Order: sequence, then C-alpha cells, then structure tokens
Amino acid sequence: MSPQLGRAAFRIVTYLVVVSTGLLFILDANSAEFVVTILTLVIGVVFGAVVIVIAKRQSR
Repeated sequence: MSPQLGRAAFRIVTYLVVVSTGLLFILDANSAEFVVTILTLVIGVVFGAVVIVIAKRQSR
C-alpha cells in the first residue's frame, strides 16, 4: 500500500469514527438512525484495524 493510500484510508476511518461517535450523544437510542450510527462506528473500527494491520505488515 502506498503511503498516500494509507494516509487517505486512515483519514476516512478517523472521519467515520469521530462523526459516528459524536452522533451517538445526540440521537435517540430508540431510533433507526441510532442503529445505523452504531453500524457505521463498528465498520469504521474494523476498517481501521485492517488498515493498521496492513500498514504494520508492509513496514516490516
């Protein structure tokens, strides 16, 4: 993975996690938007873990 691609992926992950975490505090817990926000947060965290693993593997 090129450094620019890794940086872009990390920025996307950061955006997903920060925005979805912020939305969790203002959404009603019984709404459909809350469920979608939880799913977005989970996807962001998993994607972030994959990006970190790939970056560490290629740095060896």
